[in-house]
Amino acid sequence: MRRPLVGALTTLLLTGATVAGAAPATAAPAAEQAKAKTKAVDFAGTVALSNCSGSLIRMPSSADNDPALVMTNGHCLETGMPGPGEVLVDQPSSRTFSLLNSTAGKVATLQATKVSYATMTDTDVTLYELNTTYARIKQQYGIDALRLSGDHPVAGTPIKVVSGYWKRIYSCNVDGFVHQLREADWTWKDSLRYTSSCNTIGGTSGSPVIDVNSGKVVAINNTGNENGERCTMNNPCEVDENGTVTVRRGINYAEQTYGITKCVGTGNKIDLDLPGCELPKPAGEELTRR
Repeated sequence: MRRPLVGALTTLLLTGATVAGAAPATAAPAAEQAKAKTKAVDFAGTVALSNCSGSLIRMPSSADNDPALVMTNGHCLETGMPGPGEVLVDQPSSRTFSLLNSTAGKVATLQATKVSYATMTDTDVTLYELNTTYARIKQQYGIDALRLSGDHPVAGTPIKVVSGYWKRIYSCNVDGFVHQLREADWTWKDSLRYTSSCNTIGGTSGSPVIDVNSGKVVAINNTGNENGERCTMNNPCEVDENGTVTVRRGINYAEQTYGITKCVGTGNKIDLDLPGCELPKPAGEELTRR
C-alpha cells in the first residue's frame, strides 16, 4: 500500500514529485494546443484526509440534491485496514475532510455521516456519505464534484494522479492492466499500472486518477513496489492468468473505479444487488461490524 504517513516525507524529499504548474512556461506547438481543449486537471474537488488523499465524487446517475460522496482507499479507513474478504456497508462515521479548490487552497471542512462501503478485496476503496449535498457544496463553496467514468480505461491514456494530502499532481500514462495484483494478504483484480513517471509516495493513497482527455476519474491510486520484493507489504507483485508472477520495482498502481458506478442506485445509495454490480458483498453480519 501507499503508506498513509510513515516515511512519506523522507520519500518525498528523496524522490520528488511533479508539482502542478511547476514546469517553466513554454509555447506549446500547434498540434499540442489542438489536443489541449479539455479542461486542465487541477485540485478542485479533491480532499485531504488526516493520513491520505481523496476526492469528492459523483456517479453518472447522481443528482444535485443527493448526499455527496467522498472516495479514498480501503486501507485509509479510520478504523484500520479491512482484512481479506472483509466488506463494510453503512457503518457510522464522523470523519472530516478538507475540501480543496483549483489551487489546492482549503475552502471547507466536509463531514461524513457514514461509511457507505469499504473493502480491500478485489479493489481498495472506501466511500463516505456526507451530511450535505452536491448542490449545497456548489452553492456554498463553488466546487463541483469529480465525475466517475462508467467506462473501462484504455492503455496509453494520459492520466494525472491528484494528491490532496501532498497538494501535488503526478502525470503519466496508463501502461496496462494487471490480472491480479497481490500484496501481503490482499489480492486486487484488473488493477491499472502506471508508466514510471507517476512515482507516487505515502500520503497519495486514495488520490483520484483522472483521464486527461475526459476529465473523469477512472481509478484510485493505492500502491507501488518499493523495494523489489515479491508480493510483500508495500511490494505488490503481478500475477497473470497462468499464475506467472512479475515484480516491477518502482512501478505504481491504481484500482479502477468504473465498476463502482454500477453499484450505486437512487439517492447515491450503495446497492450491491444492482444488475452488473460486481463489488464484493459482505459474507455475513460479523464482517460488516467492527
